Amino acid sequence: MNPFDFLTQTLRIAVPYLFAASGGVVAERAGIITLSLEGYMLTGAFSATLGAHYSGNVWIGLLCGMLGGLIFGLIHAVATIRFRADQVVTGIAINLLAIGITRFFLKLAFDSSSNSPRIGGFAVNTSALGFDNPLLWMGLLAAPALAFLIYRTPYGLRVRAVGEHPEAAESVGISVKRVRYIAVALSGVLAALGGVFLALDQHQFTDQMTAGRGFIAVAAVIFGRWDPMRAALACLLFAAAETLQIQLQGNQIMASQFVEMIPYVLTIIALAGVVGRAVPPAALGKTGE
Repeated sequence: MNPFDFLTQTLRIAVPYLFAASGGVVAERAGIITLSLEGYMLTGAFSATLGAHYSGNVWIGLLCGMLGGLIFGLIHAVATIRFRADQVVTGIAINLLAIGITRFFLKLAFDSSSNSPRIGGFAVNTSALGFDNPLLWMGLLAAPALAFLIYRTPYGLRVRAVGEHPEAAESVGISVKRVRYIAVALSGVLAALGGVFLALDQHQFTDQMTAGRGFIAVAAVIFGRWDPMRAALACLLFAAAETLQIQLQGNQIMASQFVEMIPYVLTIIALAGVVGRAVPPAALGKTGE
């Protein structure tokens, strides 16, 4: 694989991570733990497939995927903000709920327990990066756009205030619950777009097709120290490792089992290097009053 092909494949693989990590950053900066990214992605992938299949329109599929992520994001928000449920447990529950619901409707809608029929996708033509897919460009722009939102807008200031000192934010008239509801809902939509990209890129939905990408996105958020641009760089690093894994699978340099471990080992090493030094938002995991 030449360097240009390596770059284009890395960018393509990075898109789901970039969307999900951006969603993780905005919610966690507001103080809500997002172990639910995997569930958002899976829901987005299935909803997009369902919408695209029955409408015959890929853009309707995209909107359905975003809607699915929004609904699951709001479920997570209500559980953690309104009912003050444990955020880690709720995140795991969202992931399990997504697996169960997508399996149920996969069987109901497509009479299959493994995959959907093939659907259309965005046209892929030769361009500067080898792709003419709007979701790819949206994924690459997600982190800069989120950085602008967090650091340059009044809402971003509120997010940072709520994530660090919710009591102080409340005392100056900021609605902590409202800021967090919006942040978690936005997190669901962004992460779902990562799942939408997977489904439209592969032209079908397969059971548990996100394959742990949401958890790697959580690792990218921590590795990036809750900063959108740093998290994006972590996503590119993990995507490059996955591209290397794919390249090595075609060679007989080492056993395939070891090759498949590369992205996950890199994730563990990366996290081990920042544990103890990465300081999360002070109110992360605390829902407040």
